[in-house]
Amino acid sequence: MAKTVETIDLVKNFNGLTAVDRVNLSVEKGEIFGLLGPNGAGKTTTIKMLITLLKPTSGKAMVAGFDVLTQADEVRKRIGYVPQESALDIRLTASENLELFAELYALPKSKIKARIQEVLELVELNRRKDDLVAHFSGGMKRRLEISRGLLPTPEVLFLDEPTLGLDPQTRRVVWEFVHRLQKEWNLTILATTHYLEEAEHEMDKVAIIDKGRIMAMGRPDDLKAEFGKDLVELTVKAQNGGSSEEQVRSRLLQLQLGSDLIVRDKAVRVAVANGKTALPSIIHKIESIGIEVESISVRSPSLDDVFIKYTGRGIREEEGAEDSSDTRKQLAKIIGKMRSRV
Repeated sequence: MAKTVETIDLVKNFNGLTAVDRVNLSVEKGEIFGLLGPNGAGKTTTIKMLITLLKPTSGKAMVAGFDVLTQADEVRKRIGYVPQESALDIRLTASENLELFAELYALPKSKIKARIQEVLELVELNRRKDDLVAHFSGGMKRRLEISRGLLPTPEVLFLDEPTLGLDPQTRRVVWEFVHRLQKEWNLTILATTHYLEEAEHEMDKVAIIDKGRIMAMGRPDDLKAEFGKDLVELTVKAQNGGSSEEQVRSRLLQLQLGSDLIVRDKAVRVAVANGKTALPSIIHKIESIGIEVESISVRSPSLDDVFIKYTGRGIREEEGAEDSSDTRKQLAKIIGKMRSRV
């Protein structure tokens, strides 16, 4: 199939820091392609190079058949972009917001009114076209932003964290509209996300990106299939109470429990073809070396398991660490203000 977006060893450096490191992507026409990774992984920087807002340090990128460096104007004519940050003016109506952007896109004035009507109907906001955006819910604002990205009739639509900050039900509604766009317009969509569920259930293909590098790429089911059918998870402790966590870990790693074995502290995860039939053997091997199994469960692999396999940590852990860091910074600011008043 035709490649609508393609990159070859794409690199972006900022003052000696490599934000995007030799990224190779291949997105087919009509596909929903996802860049999955934590904040700071290089997702937004990659998109900004593809939409010509940033110049690559090195490498090559083609969008809709045109080079982002040497044919930037041709690329811009064929893309739509919905950024993370809202660019809507809440003091204007939905129609007025779209009129403003239609002029920025240099759409012919004779076609602007009909085009706005078309995109608003597509995202089911036509009845609210004369309402102030200040009165819109978060989901309605996001749908309006998506309609804005559709004004130039793009071949490729770039969505940067399209459901960030929305509740699960509203996220589901937004993705329903995205899938409609894909089917009705045969639109190629490249979206970034750090939500595992979105990458797993909404994307045709996913690239896992971490620290600027593509760690794995493929269809979600194919990536999960690398682990086999089941994942067995256990928590353990030494029966004699005398072994350290590192000793327990070392002894477990010597056992032939299955593939993709990960031992962290007292948690064990191993991939097997059939969890139910493998459990007795796994428990017997562990307890035969003096380690007690405290709990055990069997589940299907997820994209978080794929992320752990290639990065050594879970994407949820990464997000939690960042959230915790942000919270500490906010608390520090509050405490500092309180002290200054004393």
